[in-house]
Amino acid sequence: MIVSLCKRCDKQRRHRKHEPPTDMTIPDSTLSDATSMTKRWNELADRVLDGGTITAEEGLAILRSDDSEVLDLLAAAYRVRYQRHGNRVHLNFLVNAKSGRCGEDCGYCSQSRISTAEIQKYPLLEENEILAGARVAAERDAGTYCIVTSGRGPQAQELAHVEQTVRQIKQEHKLGVCVSPGLLSPEQAQRLKAAGVNRVNHNLNTSERYYKLICSTHTYQDRLATLDAVRAAGMEICSGGIVGMGETDEDVVELALRLGRFKVEALPVNFWLPIEGTPLASDRKPTSLSPRYCLKVLALFRLANPTTILRMGAGREEHLGCLQPMGLYAADSMFVGDYLTTKGQPPTADYAMIEALGFEVVEEG
Repeated sequence: MIVSLCKRCDKQRRHRKHEPPTDMTIPDSTLSDATSMTKRWNELADRVLDGGTITAEEGLAILRSDDSEVLDLLAAAYRVRYQRHGNRVHLNFLVNAKSGRCGEDCGYCSQSRISTAEIQKYPLLEENEILAGARVAAERDAGTYCIVTSGRGPQAQELAHVEQTVRQIKQEHKLGVCVSPGLLSPEQAQRLKAAGVNRVNHNLNTSERYYKLICSTHTYQDRLATLDAVRAAGMEICSGGIVGMGETDEDVVELALRLGRFKVEALPVNFWLPIEGTPLASDRKPTSLSPRYCLKVLALFRLANPTTILRMGAGREEHLGCLQPMGLYAADSMFVGDYLTTKGQPPTADYAMIEALGFEVVEEG
């Protein structure tokens, strides 16, 4: 009876300590498979850290890897993130400085001329309103203030207004300024540089093949020309994409590799949120984006763009869900606050997530 009780107590103690039963064995084949998974992605990370690049085939392998490999894949991506960026997190604050009334027909956008989405529509904000946003950005520990305007490109009066406002922001705050004004000519890019703009955002959004299926009023080459103008003017490039609009894995990989060749300084990865009233939301069934797939996407963009500031953009809250903190093992940036026409999670939740991971907010400027 005493022996029986002792055995029962020993079993309970093992259970409390989360120790496996003494008769549990792990098949050699399982251990071999796990080691192979870890080695596979570690070797890819080694090559990237040595200055190499990933191939399209390897990019597809990342997106199509088994869900059981997600932790190993993230661990490899984190090695690259840590070596290049440490445990730092860049925060960005966005102001929708001009909303709606856009003459373009981008099928994913609630601000396009063919969208019937119920959003606020207003002309370019006054200087004091944009400056108020800069103060909020500084209060929220954002290093970069993003000024976004709808439309094909800035009109002459709008460009002059943005130039003046950026100069004032630079006088009042230690903020990096990023503007997203649409298509730019070389001369317009030079003017923004002279005004003190640090970075211009102009997303490629998807692959060249798929872009013609979601927009007809301008071409992919128009977008590439804007990136060339920004680079020639001496400003940093912020360019990324939207995942989940109905594109293929090949399209996602092509975008990741193209941005890698551009060596963009900042890269936002957005996960598509179908907005009622936009053509894409009406015409196409949204791509199923599981949290695990979203993590694979972030790992892909990190391994394809090791030196860039990789941002978890719109849709992270909905599509990553409770796995959202894990995204920061690949990404090192995010918006703190709302997006263009959709809401983000409260800033306090972002700060708590960063603190729980043991990461630190970058104090830029």
